[in-house]
Amino acid sequence: QVQVVESGGGLVQPGGSLRLSCTASGFTLDDYSVAWFRQAPGKEQEGVACHQHSNGRTWYGESVKGRFTISRDNAKNAVYLQMNSLKPEDTAVYYCATHQKGAGVPAPWYSSRWWGGYWGRGAQVTGSS
Repeated sequence: QVQVVESGGGLVQPGGSLRLSCTASGFTLDDYSVAWFRQAPGKEQEGVACHQHSNGRTWYGESVKGRFTISRDNAKNAVYLQMNSLKPEDTAVYYCATHQKGAGVPAPWYSSRWWGGYWGRGAQVTGSS
């Protein structure tokens, strides 16, 4: 089955860390640029980070810069989102998305409407005090 699946979400205290995984099956994830989006209740979807497949360049949303890191492990056909210094406002469902095969990163990267490849079903991250 061709899909991407997110995992690693959970409940974390403020200041804690989590690592989300986006694992692909049925295709080679390294052929695609990948992004993480999140959506909190009552809010619009927000671009968190993206990783360009061809050169490894990365982009981050202003609210997560310096705290989150996106990375790729081609051997595991996966992309990760390391989240440190988590805040209650990071609470959201986090989605992994790909662009089209072989393409770069759409502009603007943080707009989910341009990521027309594969989307996962999401992973819940809850920051609780």
